[in-house]
Amino acid sequence: MEPPFGKYSTSAQRTPSIFILLILAVVVLGLIPLYHPFNWYSGGLIIRNPSEISPTYFPFEEQKIEIKEAEKCDVFCGKWILNPDAPYYTNVTCTEIHDHQNCMKHGRPDSDYLKWRWRPNGCELPIFNPFQFLDLVRNKSVAIVGDSVGRNQMQSLICLLSRVEYPVDISDNPDQSFKKYKYTTYNFTLAIYWSPFLVSTKEVDADGPCHTGLYNLYLDEADEKWTTKIEGYDYIILNAGHWFARCSVYYVNNQRVGCRYCGLPNVTELPSTYAYQRAFKTTLKAINNLENFKGVAILRTFAPSHYEGGNWNEGGDCARTRPYGSNETALEDQSMEQYRIQVEEFEVAEKEGKMKGKRFRLMDTTRAMLLRPDGHPSKYGHWPNENVANDCVHWCLPGPIDSWSDFLFHMFKIEAIRSLEENLQ
Repeated sequence: MEPPFGKYSTSAQRTPSIFILLILAVVVLGLIPLYHPFNWYSGGLIIRNPSEISPTYFPFEEQKIEIKEAEKCDVFCGKWILNPDAPYYTNVTCTEIHDHQNCMKHGRPDSDYLKWRWRPNGCELPIFNPFQFLDLVRNKSVAIVGDSVGRNQMQSLICLLSRVEYPVDISDNPDQSFKKYKYTTYNFTLAIYWSPFLVSTKEVDADGPCHTGLYNLYLDEADEKWTTKIEGYDYIILNAGHWFARCSVYYVNNQRVGCRYCGLPNVTELPSTYAYQRAFKTTLKAINNLENFKGVAILRTFAPSHYEGGNWNEGGDCARTRPYGSNETALEDQSMEQYRIQVEEFEVAEKEGKMKGKRFRLMDTTRAMLLRPDGHPSKYGHWPNENVANDCVHWCLPGPIDSWSDFLFHMFKIEAIRSLEENLQ
């Protein structure tokens, strides 16, 4: 059976007339010039001159199909199917892969985990096309705000785009957790803002009772490290999840209200979901209160870990080599609660945002990534002699996380269509 997500589908709002659809199809083509190819080439090929590899491509037909299906198809509900053409880059052709996601470098012996793509139920999700994507984001900007899984997503996107162009580092912060890149040919800016809890945070003990640090979380204060920076962006992608399992002390109105495994006397023990819900409520409310933010806020949902045989610090691992089928697993317990909270708070913020002219979108990666226990670094994010825990949280590059760019590509095309609809009304 399908994982229990039915009530949280993300269907489009309405179906325009066929006449309007045809007009939109023609106009949207202006965003995607006809000379850009859809390249089914391997990751070992670096494109120097795109015109040298230009198979016949009919974007008009593709666009008509996509516009029609976008109004009725939940692209986030589906299954993984074989894709012998993948991967579209390697650890040799992309220089942006961090060591702990470089599974090829560290000797992962199997490669089947690279040969899958996401197929929604009832429609197709086109494979990411770097040429078309860069056309869609020409003169635009994207900021990813959150934790290291968000950084994982950014690196995947850079690797996929490297077939067209590498960006220039224009970072104005020496901290590697705050990076800003520019694709000069397209005047496209891509940035990452490190904020694993999304709210104001203070590390009070680098070790703490959990040996992963002890943090004060101010759950009613959005983190100014990103709120003061994102007003000029066209898109922001928000994410947070795994850090909320860490030992933390919770504050509201500067008053301590409880904690998770803090070990402090006379402090109420609260579940991490308490902090998770308050943090997302505060985060989304902060965006609604940003008067000068005119972009689209995308909430990327939680990507579950896949530890088996113990927790991350108890020898747990993720050694599977194939995806789950949709009837082989289900979202449960903590992961289900985190997903429920995100969708619930998103719906509240979206409703409030519509009255203020704000735009919120849900990028539901939870269902797809639940089915990919095979895509984590596991023990191949480090050398065998290193005393490092198996990584079943992040994703190999290349790997399943590349499909997030398929989702993003689709969502950006829908945004272009929505903008044209609004202009025609």
